[in-house]
Amino acid sequence: MDKINGFIRVGAAVPSLKVADIDFNIEEIKKSMQEASEKGVEITVFPELSITAYTAGDLFLNNTLLREALNGLISLQDYSKTVKGVFIVGVPIKADNQLFNCAAVIENGKILGIVPKTYIPNYSEFYEKRWFASSNNKLSDKLVINGLEVPFKTELLFQKNNCSDVKFGVELCEDLWGVLPPSLSHTLNGANMIFNLSASNELIGKKEERERLVNNQSEKTISAYVYASSGPGESTSDLVFSGASMISENGHMLKRGDRFNFESTLIYSDVDVYRLNSAREKNTSYMGVLPPRRNYETVQFQGFDKSTDLERIYEEYPFVPNDEKTKDDRFKEILTLQAMGLAKRLKHTNSKSVVIGISGGLDSTLAFLVAVKAFDILGLDRKNIIGITMPGFGTTGRTYNNSCLLVENYGATLKEISIKDACIGHLKDIGHDINVTDVTYENAQARERTQILMDYANQCGGLVIGTGDLSELALGWCTYNGDHMSMYAVNSGVPKTLVRYLVEYYAKVEENENAKKVLNDILNTPVSPELLPPSEAGEILQKTENTIGPYVLHDFFLYHFLKYGAEPEKIFYIACHTFKQMDKNEIKKWLLVFLRRFFTQQFKRNCVPDGPKVGSISLSPRGDLRMPSDAEYRGWVKKIEKL
Repeated sequence: MDKINGFIRVGAAVPSLKVADIDFNIEEIKKSMQEASEKGVEITVFPELSITAYTAGDLFLNNTLLREALNGLISLQDYSKTVKGVFIVGVPIKADNQLFNCAAVIENGKILGIVPKTYIPNYSEFYEKRWFASSNNKLSDKLVINGLEVPFKTELLFQKNNCSDVKFGVELCEDLWGVLPPSLSHTLNGANMIFNLSASNELIGKKEERERLVNNQSEKTISAYVYASSGPGESTSDLVFSGASMISENGHMLKRGDRFNFESTLIYSDVDVYRLNSAREKNTSYMGVLPPRRNYETVQFQGFDKSTDLERIYEEYPFVPNDEKTKDDRFKEILTLQAMGLAKRLKHTNSKSVVIGISGGLDSTLAFLVAVKAFDILGLDRKNIIGITMPGFGTTGRTYNNSCLLVENYGATLKEISIKDACIGHLKDIGHDINVTDVTYENAQARERTQILMDYANQCGGLVIGTGDLSELALGWCTYNGDHMSMYAVNSGVPKTLVRYLVEYYAKVEENENAKKVLNDILNTPVSPELLPPSEAGEILQKTENTIGPYVLHDFFLYHFLKYGAEPEKIFYIACHTFKQMDKNEIKKWLLVFLRRFFTQQFKRNCVPDGPKVGSISLSPRGDLRMPSDAEYRGWVKKIEKL
């Protein structure tokens, strides 16, 4: 395990096998154990009854098979001295005058425990009750195998030595399908990983059902769920098995194996146990109903400290849907949430008009499109959407023209009110040199624009719609009581990287070719507040990302910092792993910027206007983030400075 960042590599192996050919099966399992060890996999699960094959039928009633299966287990026990890792294999075990379908947990020459299956199917194609008893029927809690006493119970948890953060439980196939799976009790008693040895045959639609079940159980229990099912070497007298394998973490599929492969397969991924533990601590409902007290026993396993490189893949754009089949539906849903939030506010206030400052940039464009959608939902006249363009010292012809064309193409009302004379007069009033283009020079323009919007909204009895986004709030990249303020902030739950995709989606589905052309040009315009004069050629010189850093990085930092409570060193580690094309020093530089700004700009977030939460993160002081404005950031920053 990577003790600094909380990653542990887990795997699911589906070895090639032959029904009832134990010698062959043991050799194939050993090969998979060797491969897993070489790949740095700390815990590997094999399919149900992998030593004998699941489809041995009435041969399970034959002592020869059972004796050879036990000998095979002892052989694997001995072999485990030569490889690194914990291995969970399926084997039939005789005890208490009964036969049990079991998982044997092996490490470094020891059998750490035997876990019997609880739910024994007796329906359709599965008639296990003909051979196997339920764990509910056993009498013993200990077995003697190869001269050593071994725990024998369902209530077994396996914890890494000197590391209470890592604990796993085991269940077998049908256990997962049961109404009260053992994994529910395992996880409530501390397991953050569940390993399932399964023998799930293939039917039309079963692949999707199986994945849905694994993801749901992983999400419900806030755990990693590692699943290995019997492969195509099983008997095909009546059924076909595919060797399905998967690794899910808190409902998110990290890895799935290829099915229908006669060769042995191994999948593995790096599970983040610190993230799982943090998610449980945040979810106060998780331990809201304590489980019945059961006689759990915890067994220590040695494990090893993983020194291999992280292979887990993180999304560069964690806020952006990445499933090509469904992402358009997600974009549509987000826009609908924003529009419905505004529509409700308009209905409640009986407002028939809205006022939006249109800059020709992405944020104000998205806010405008949301207003258009809200008005259409309520059946209101778009003429009552007043888009005000307010040219200032840094306004370029490109953004000005796009502002005008955007409003006109959607049938809204365009107003132009220059802020230049008002700002010149104001700067003169406070004794500020117009040639000093500092923060006072910039913020005077932002506050003048907000004053115009507020006063014009009073004139027309409308609401001022805020355009600032989630990323700007996180960084405090807004002028206090300037663009920071509005009467309803429709973009407050949308990060900057998502804003672009939403406008892009709107452009794609837009039928008006002129409107589509404007949206596409806005998408290609550099992000800028346009508060500083342009170049002599009229081009934008003030580019936001040159000052505060790439939004793709800041949104990545924000996601992992707030959603998972990741420590700065870990955020840096996974950012370097994800953005391999970027220089590590650049990532470090912008991470320091993010941390400093996130802490020091909380005072702006503590008085933000209402706005809808649309994703998993909100910065509202009334919602997700209750943070003091005067919290110190040194404890976080110094961890990065030391790297």
